[in-house]
Amino acid sequence: TDAIALVEEIQKGEPLITASCKEHVIHLVRRLQEKLGEKEDHKFYLFKVLRAHILPLTNVAFNKSGSRFITGSYDRTCKVWDTASGEELRTLEGHGNVVYAIAFNNPYGDKIATGSFDKTCKLWSTETGKCYHTFRGHSAEIVCLSFNPQSTLVATGSMDTTAKLWDIEKGEEIVTLSGHSAEIIVLSFNTTGDRIITGSFDHTVAVWDVGTGRMLHTLIGHRGEISSIQFNWDCSLIVTGSMDKTCMLWNAVTGTHIATLADQSDEILNVCFDYAGQRIATASADGKGTRVYNAETKKCIAKLEGHGGEISKICFNPKGNRILTASSDKTARLWDAATGHCLQILEGHTDEIFSCVFNYKGNIIITGN
Repeated sequence: TDAIALVEEIQKGEPLITASCKEHVIHLVRRLQEKLGEKEDHKFYLFKVLRAHILPLTNVAFNKSGSRFITGSYDRTCKVWDTASGEELRTLEGHGNVVYAIAFNNPYGDKIATGSFDKTCKLWSTETGKCYHTFRGHSAEIVCLSFNPQSTLVATGSMDTTAKLWDIEKGEEIVTLSGHSAEIIVLSFNTTGDRIITGSFDHTVAVWDVGTGRMLHTLIGHRGEISSIQFNWDCSLIVTGSMDKTCMLWNAVTGTHIATLADQSDEILNVCFDYAGQRIATASADGKGTRVYNAETKKCIAKLEGHGGEISKICFNPKGNRILTASSDKTARLWDAATGHCLQILEGHTDEIFSCVFNYKGNIIITGN
């Protein structure tokens, strides 16, 4: 693409790109083109093994730069780690039960939220480990949570069938999202932060207005529990994965069903878009039904075959050319997103891997077992 022509085209519809910053935007587009053109043959090697907790891990998460990561555990704590040294920086203690859901408020990374089976969510300082707030109000286990992109709210989803939005500054509940008839197990904000979706054991996904807490749409069509949901980058599409062995694509604005991606052989445990929203990856319970689809044509463009057990987590690197999968066969695998070719098998764990994540640069991976 001609960078100058592209920016001039963007300028027509985008008042923020004024004459004074046009050159800078052209420079950024050219840098992006260079990045996309770079040959990538990055090989990962085992850097550190951290015996993180005395009881099993529940989750791992990076801050945006990848300089810190956190682990949640059945031992009722969340630990903060320095990625480069592998040193434990602090332990966040205070929950009365399993710490199940954890997150940094990326891109800032100065706060951590933890959701627990003790029915509370806690907000912590990354730097000091101080607990700012304990959010109480759910009547059952909290199993998922997320910060909004602006880092003003944290959303929690619970086995009590509701999700709640909490004000980070005031430490108060803003609204309860009620409408599901069974447990909420996944939730996700869109990139602008004005919508949130919740997925439930009741086989439906609800789309909510963040400002009012009003339910805008119910996505009805799956015949099994919802396992995974996500907006694409421009907030126009929603992808959902279910135990009914299908993955569905929906119009995020109207709530209408667009397509069913259904050539999987087993339950879909995880789905995701790449950062550009061009591709969708799905992970299945038998390890064989892992697919990559073109989001526009809805066609399957690659099959990722090689795992010998269920794949519980799948994710793209930020650049979108690599896919990472975590499996119960004790390995993680790195794949070429365009061809489905397995580039590397990451071995060393002695039990099932349930969580995996890239840092933002895409040169560090964490796997948790």
